[in-house]
Amino acid sequence: MIKSSIEYIKKQKQLNNFITYGVGQAFNLVTPILVVPYIVSICSEEGYGKIGVGLAIAFFLMVFIDYGSDILGVQEVSVNRESKEKLEKIFITIYTAKLVLLLLVLLLATILFYTVPFFANEKQLFFLSLPILIGQFINPTWFLQGLENFKWITVLNIISKVIYVIGIFIFIQKPADYIYNNLFWGIGMIIANCFVFLYLLNRHAFSFKKTKRIEVKTYLKTNFSMFSSQIFVSLQMYSPIVLISIFGNNIMAGQYKIIDQIIVIFRTYIILFFNFVFPRVCYLLDKSRIEGLNFWKKVNGLNFLFILFLMTLIVVYSFVVVDYFNPKDVAYISDLLKIALFIPILQSVSQPLKQLILGWNKQTKYIRTTMIVTVITLVLIVILTPVFKVMGVLSSLIISEILIISIFFYHIKNKLFNRLS
Repeated sequence: MIKSSIEYIKKQKQLNNFITYGVGQAFNLVTPILVVPYIVSICSEEGYGKIGVGLAIAFFLMVFIDYGSDILGVQEVSVNRESKEKLEKIFITIYTAKLVLLLLVLLLATILFYTVPFFANEKQLFFLSLPILIGQFINPTWFLQGLENFKWITVLNIISKVIYVIGIFIFIQKPADYIYNNLFWGIGMIIANCFVFLYLLNRHAFSFKKTKRIEVKTYLKTNFSMFSSQIFVSLQMYSPIVLISIFGNNIMAGQYKIIDQIIVIFRTYIILFFNFVFPRVCYLLDKSRIEGLNFWKKVNGLNFLFILFLMTLIVVYSFVVVDYFNPKDVAYISDLLKIALFIPILQSVSQPLKQLILGWNKQTKYIRTTMIVTVITLVLIVILTPVFKVMGVLSSLIISEILIISIFFYHIKNKLFNRLS
């Protein structure tokens, strides 16, 4: 009776954590949806495309600052949460390493923004995007995740996005003001992250005076492999809009960004669903392959039907959905959106296969597949974009998802169908 009560409380805590975390992520998704129609109406699709390119570059550079801390740092904090000394060592080592990486990234970015014509033409926009990197350096989300403190992660997200929204509606009043969009995104991150960062320092009484150079070097060396794989994941996520701008134009980039703003809602949901289900899948696969696969088929099958239903609904109302964002050519973007909806459908298949790949400890195959498919995707975008415009990019992304599904399935098909293995 006592044991079952404890298990019930644990499940309730996990559910509450998921709901709390979900609220914060939902706030992240809803905020752009609220401001994008206003931004497009003031700055046009071309201005919004430039904003999207600036954000994509900033988000890509984040990977160099995080340096795998969003995965391995979370794991280290989680394992050592009962030891104040170990937590302090992890905290000050990672933040010191991130400071070094931040300074290097800012230096290299400055050189690029002045010397490369593509960046120099919009250097104001790109320089005003750099506060996002400073905000990410301060960002303590990785530490909070390790402690399973989802309440403060949600508070952090809400504060940063409220500041961003206020900045947009007050300061973006004419087309040329598009350069300030990413600045307010960064300011929101800096203020919110500083608030929580100082709270953590005060609560845990961490001291950076104890930082050791050898530990920082060890951290950078140990995390290099994970960091390398994350570069390819980030490239696949953020490079399409940059390549559209380079091989097409900023109007096309704006059209793609509007479509991506819709798709990202479902992509984020699928990732959240993956994170919530994945631990259970791993546990059951280790306990019993058949039991694990039955659970995997049930939950992911239902989720696939749910995604399919939502995508069908959006196809029916695609014109209305696109019209909400105030673009000029609603019919054209609506047709593109109908094609793009295949991406979430395919991801609702590739992500469950990813659960099995990682659950059966095929991490090497996962990393190798991610790298190969990313390179193929980027090459396809470069080849197809000048000819087929935004449709070329969407086709490349659809092909990449099909490749991932095919490769993952090839690696697990024996275990998936052989009931005796």
